[in-house]
Amino acid sequence: MLTRRAILKSIAALGLSGVGLGAYAFGIEPRFRLEVRRYQLTPVGWPVDLRLRLAVVADLHAGEPYMPPERISEIVDLTNAIGADAILLLGDYAAGHRWQTRMVPAREWASLLAGLKAPLGVHAVLGNHDWWDDRGAQRRGHGPVIGRIELERAGIPVYENHTVRLTKAGRAFWIAGLGDQIAITTGRKGRARQFRGVDDLAGTLAQVTDDAPVVLLAHEPDVFPRVPDRVALTISGHTHGGQVRLAGFSPVVPSKFGNRYAYGHVVEGDRHLIVSGGLGCSILPVRFGVPPEVVLVELGGNPAVASIGGITRV
Repeated sequence: MLTRRAILKSIAALGLSGVGLGAYAFGIEPRFRLEVRRYQLTPVGWPVDLRLRLAVVADLHAGEPYMPPERISEIVDLTNAIGADAILLLGDYAAGHRWQTRMVPAREWASLLAGLKAPLGVHAVLGNHDWWDDRGAQRRGHGPVIGRIELERAGIPVYENHTVRLTKAGRAFWIAGLGDQIAITTGRKGRARQFRGVDDLAGTLAQVTDDAPVVLLAHEPDVFPRVPDRVALTISGHTHGGQVRLAGFSPVVPSKFGNRYAYGHVVEGDRHLIVSGGLGCSILPVRFGVPPEVVLVELGGNPAVASIGGITRV
């Protein structure tokens, strides 16, 4: 028989569970979890004998207490330990929420990222928060933003609609870095903020001068429907996997495509997109079901392999 006492006990248990889940989502997962997520794929047209390992660091959002310098150093050490051929930084180094006890200045986080090392170098693009947090760039309507200046001062090249041709074991490939798609705030339409991008996809890909495969770095994944088949792989961040993700679904995703490009490996036709869940937090310092991650992308090898995802917990 369902008694009043049993109902009250059930309500109390649900309340305690809610408190526990909330404490985990705010206090544990965003601050203390850290994983390496691995993807293996050989896109159409990728040379089977060009085996390439790319480590991806996205969405640091540096600021205490959730992303203090010590946490960034831990991420740098973990990324170096992966042993990738190249390291890709996907933007949003600046914090994206108001729950900070101390802002970590750009010069400080950039000097820590200078500790990243890989045989084919470290390559960076910028994210929307790197633009939004730079009030001078917003007033001018153009960069360079402080984050770019400090990354380049630290020896890390930043690509805004630029490319670089690299080789491994005599085989060439391109890294193309896209400018941010929502960089400049231009006003409001109703309650919605309006933005102007500094991205130039056509101009960026026009710099590719041969048939070597292209890896495109684009902070926001919303560009993916416009990416041509010429690009072997697009890698993005920005969404944080929605920060809350249950059974493969994120209730809130900062993308006009919703869950379509929220997280993970997306294949549309012969085109491939990998969206990192990132490392920091935006808007609210909460993560549940999408722990902070460094991504390892392994390209080449078995042409029959479309995608294999794996996780190493740290």
